[in-house]
Parts: sequence; C-alpha cells; structure tokens
Amino acid sequence: MANKRKTLHDAFYETLKDVYYAEKQSVRALKKSAKSAEHEELRAAFETHAEESANQVERLQQVFEIIGKAPRAKTCEAMQGLTSEMEEDLEDFGDSPAADAVLAACAQAVEHYEIARYGTLKTWAAQLGYPDAAKLLDETLQEEKKTDQLLTEIAERINVEGTGAEIDGEEAVEPKGNGRKAA
Repeated sequence: MANKRKTLHDAFYETLKDVYYAEKQSVRALKKSAKSAEHEELRAAFETHAEESANQVERLQQVFEIIGKAPRAKTCEAMQGLTSEMEEDLEDFGDSPAADAVLAACAQAVEHYEIARYGTLKTWAAQLGYPDAAKLLDETLQEEKKTDQLLTEIAERINVEGTGAEIDGEEAVEPKGNGRKAA
C-alpha cells in the first residue's frame, strides 16, 4: 500500500500539535522562571506572560476546533531542548549576579521559537482557507512579539547589573562607552 502524499494541511496540523505542546510547556517554564527571578520587573513579566500563555493554549484549542480536529499535543523537541537548556543555566547561574540576565535570555529563545512557529501557522491557516484560525494565530503572534520586546527592554537594564569583574577567573575587560560608533 502506497503512502499518502503529505499536504500543507498535514503540515499545518502537525505543527499545530507541536505548538500546542510547546505552549503548555511554556506556561510551566514561565511559572518556574517567575519563582527564580530576583528582578521584580522580570518576575512580573514572567507572571503576566504565563497568564497570557494559558490564554494562548485556549486559542490553540479554538484553532483545532476550526479545522475539525480534537486538541492533541505532539512532543516538541525544540521546546524540550530550550527548557532543558534553561534548567542547566539555572543550575549554573542560579546564585550569580547574571542569573536574571540568563533567565531573560532563555525566555527570549522560547519567544523567538514561538514567533517563528506562530508566523508560519498564521500564513498556512490563511492559505488553507481558515481566516478565523489565522486571526487567532495572529493575535498570539502579536503577543509573543510584544513579550519579546519587553524582555529585550528588561534585559538591557538587568544585563548591566549582572556584569562581573572576572570571566572564568580572568579579569574582564570593561566596555567603554555605549558600544555604538559615532555617526
């Protein structure tokens, strides 16, 4: 028996299951990050985005309904890797002045993955004739972009707090100026 040729609809459904898993994992990771963050603004950003992510899971359930499928998760290797890296970084940097900077960086890696996936899903939904799904996916995409921007702004402030005098036992070279060239 010959295998059925895969279609864009199949790719959309498989990616949707992947993102559904990833978003559920993101909610857990954000709650853990909020507990680990020392910087109040970073903690608040994690808590807010955890709530937002829970709503994004509900939106994904609506997308499954629109395409006539039951919500199902498929293990997302990318999210497992990102959360594993976060765990490792928390262990390595948890008690250091750079801990919050590292947490913010890990969170942004997740956001960038989600931005890529939601952008793809939104485009595919529109191409497949699911305008309502495309609208829901775009709503989530815009939230992810907004969160990424907020994390960038917070990170720019807390990264300065996490600079140390040594790098791997050697004296660090302090940057001069703001790193920008004069125009």
